[in-house]
Amino acid sequence: MEAIWTEKYRPHSLTEVAGQEEVILRLKAYAAKQSMPHLLFAGQPGTGKTTCALALAQDMYGEEWRTNLHELNASDERGIEVVRGKIKDYARTAPMGGVSFKIIFLDEADALTPPAQAALRRTMEKYSATCRFILSCNYSSKIIEPIQSRCAVFRFRPLTKEAVSRYIRFIADKEGLKVADEALEALVYVADGDMRRAINGLQVAAAAEEDITAETVFKTTATARPVEVEQLLLTALKGDFKSARKLLDDLLIDYGLSGEEIIKQMHRVIVDLTVPDPIKVQLVDRLGEAEFRLVEGASERIQIEALLAHYVVAGQRINRDED
Repeated sequence: MEAIWTEKYRPHSLTEVAGQEEVILRLKAYAAKQSMPHLLFAGQPGTGKTTCALALAQDMYGEEWRTNLHELNASDERGIEVVRGKIKDYARTAPMGGVSFKIIFLDEADALTPPAQAALRRTMEKYSATCRFILSCNYSSKIIEPIQSRCAVFRFRPLTKEAVSRYIRFIADKEGLKVADEALEALVYVADGDMRRAINGLQVAAAAEEDITAETVFKTTATARPVEVEQLLLTALKGDFKSARKLLDDLLIDYGLSGEEIIKQMHRVIVDLTVPDPIKVQLVDRLGEAEFRLVEGASERIQIEALLAHYVVAGQRINRDED
């Protein structure tokens, strides 16, 4: 069975990590000094938090990195008994190979319950002589202040288009794939700053054909073309509800998109629409209301058609103002 490319091409050193140059510079300083405080990595998924934690351990410990790094996923083991048991037991043991300390990498730390976080802060303080923590989370606001104050905080920004393009080209060359320029642009659009999503999209497209096109990328990743979403919005704003509804059906059936996915793509397109800013404000406001209702369990068909109906009314208002 073919390996998952996100693991196959995971960097083994900080120098190999794509993007996040400011973060890498600071982490390299820790690796050079063989010393570090507790760390908190915060940012959206796919921006390199786990990769940087593993690469830092490899740079710091060399061949001994696996014996001195303990990785846990807090979304699986999130209760206070895990902190008081498994984490505490590992933190209190001596490091291997003559190094000064071990590392516990706690992924998705924002999933820890408040009691577990309260227990963790004392463990971090008590066993800092033999163990340092790297906490990774999507939302640092969900980490209690006493833990944040004990850590050096690193903010991971969404990866730039150039960083994603460069790494996708690197993998394509290694795998002997032909990726058209339009397909590369499609992968960057699909990724939206998430390298893992881009790599997975490339692997899925490569399973369909070796000469990868933009059409293949959009179909295999179940993502609508931006131009199609723009056409849906513009049709509604022109007052043609029936045609807009037909375009919506095409997106739902051809791409298999959910209501939330369509709304997210609408949000990305609205910013570039050639309509007055006050109208954009109203469109985004109503978009947020529809998204909230979908999250709460409302019917996606009814909510999106209601959204299009509102856009039809907004378009009629624009046309009256122009006349």
